Amino acid sequence: MKKFFQSSGGLVALIALLLAALTLVVSLFFTCSDPIANLVGAVTTPFRNAGAGIADWFERSSQRRYQADQLEEEVERLRQELANMEANAREGQQAIEENKNLRALLGLREKRRDLTDFESAYITAHALSNWESSFTISKGTQHGVEVNQCVIDAYGNLVGVVSDTGLNWATVTTLVDTNLDMGGMVARTDAAAILEGDFSLMEQGRLKLSYLPENTELLAGDEVVTSGKGGVYPSGIVVGTVESVQNDPSGMTRYAIVVPKTDLDALKQVFVIKSFDIVE
Repeated sequence: MKKFFQSSGGLVALIALLLAALTLVVSLFFTCSDPIANLVGAVTTPFRNAGAGIADWFERSSQRRYQADQLEEEVERLRQELANMEANAREGQQAIEENKNLRALLGLREKRRDLTDFESAYITAHALSNWESSFTISKGTQHGVEVNQCVIDAYGNLVGVVSDTGLNWATVTTLVDTNLDMGGMVARTDAAAILEGDFSLMEQGRLKLSYLPENTELLAGDEVVTSGKGGVYPSGIVVGTVESVQNDPSGMTRYAIVVPKTDLDALKQVFVIKSFDIVE
């Protein structure tokens, strides 16, 4: 019997399918007033259901695409708002910093009435070479900026000297550059010497106070200012403080290593002293 069913399985399945179809047809003809319409409906219903499902899928897909587009637009709007807020914050911070510098400069004007004319400028580029310490500022000859004018920060500390000019730009050689050479003085003792850059010290952000008079008393922390000798540079501009006193390689003279008062790496805005009164 088992072998019979195994060998005749396909035939049995076909007979079962025919009986089901016959039952369906009989049911359609004997249970409905319009068997033809019912048969057509029975045949087309799966296709209608499939069509409805496909239409629903397309509708859901379109809705998802629309929502995705809306979300992308919202993200872009928020990204733009964030960029605008960051830009406003930067502008606000710059304005705060500028106002702080201008207030400091106002105080400097009150203390140093001999410094009669300043020109504010921003640093636009730094020297790329390791052999020099200089930067470019945003003002030039059309603003009255000239070679050999002193450049200070907002608090009156020496930054450097204008070494080259263009119409709307100028190069400033900083006080630690090897090309710097100007009169300096120890404020506590009035001992006069020469401020000059040194290559080995430039890498450390320092400079030398050389040609000190014999028996000059120097202490770590002594303030060093410009002497103003010769009338090229104003006097009394704060340069920095004595860090240590060293003997010259010859052993005959001494020099002081000076740490600048201004932070050259942090500077963004500087002030060019365009004119000053000579104070004897």
